Amino acid sequence: MAKAQEKIIISCAVTGSVHTPSMSPYLPLTPGDIAQQAIDAAQAGAAILHLHARDPGDGRPTADPAVFDQFVPSIKAATDAVINITTGGSTRMTLEERLAYPLQAQPEMCSLNMGSMNFSIHPAAGKIHEWRHDWEKPYIEGMEDLIFRNTFRDIKRILKLLGEDCGTRFEFECYDVGHLYNLAHFMDEGLVKGPLFIQMIQGILGGIGPDPENLVFMKTTADRLFGDAYRFSVLGAGRHQMSLLTMGAVLGGNVRVGLEDSLYIGKGRLAASCAEQVLKIRRILEELSLEIATPDEARVMLGLKGADAVAF
Repeated sequence: MAKAQEKIIISCAVTGSVHTPSMSPYLPLTPGDIAQQAIDAAQAGAAILHLHARDPGDGRPTADPAVFDQFVPSIKAATDAVINITTGGSTRMTLEERLAYPLQAQPEMCSLNMGSMNFSIHPAAGKIHEWRHDWEKPYIEGMEDLIFRNTFRDIKRILKLLGEDCGTRFEFECYDVGHLYNLAHFMDEGLVKGPLFIQMIQGILGGIGPDPENLVFMKTTADRLFGDAYRFSVLGAGRHQMSLLTMGAVLGGNVRVGLEDSLYIGKGRLAASCAEQVLKIRRILEELSLEIATPDEARVMLGLKGADAVAF
């Protein structure tokens, strides 16, 4: 008989570091806005909240632990969702900056990018004619000449400092097939143990394209490399969000939404909140007779240490 479909974990990436304030008036920028959108997304059905910080003054990405402290504890107090802190930060941050708050907070989960890559949305700069802040246009255009650094030594350091020393588990962000092989390397080295949670990311310029065939290729490759020792989730960037997520769920995967990944709720329509995207994908999944995992169910599925074992 066919294997029973597991409940589906909905992750929500609330603000990220790629989009800028001029791209959407709904992108949460202040600690209060990030907290409220995260709490609303959890109430809508997100079991995991993936968090970046923004400078409260002008909305630029920041790694300042003092800014994270203005919203992460309040989210924990208001929800039972799993809090997942970025170690990716932005392409302009050093590894020390990217690790500053995760090492302080010792969360249940952190994201972990599995390879260096070109990562850019620089073509978007030509579509924006009015910028709210002076930093935005050079920030977007400058992505054309930047590499998102995640060397083997960088990854190994994160696995040691957060995984081994703090008990944090990871959302392994894989933007291409080679990133799956990088992850398999660390598993062979004994630095990573299952159950793995692999985020298969499609549609970022510099990574694998959003073609449906590529998602099948990523999954069959992961099946070959990791067998039953992993669960996967799907992230479709921009307009590919809902279609790829639906396909991923049908293939037995989990899903990730949020204004970090797409600013839209439909063709030509900006999403008014992260919760709006959570509700949409939840409606699609439930129409397909798929069940949504609670935060505590997600903790069991992913082998997390629990909300009482964090340092915030």
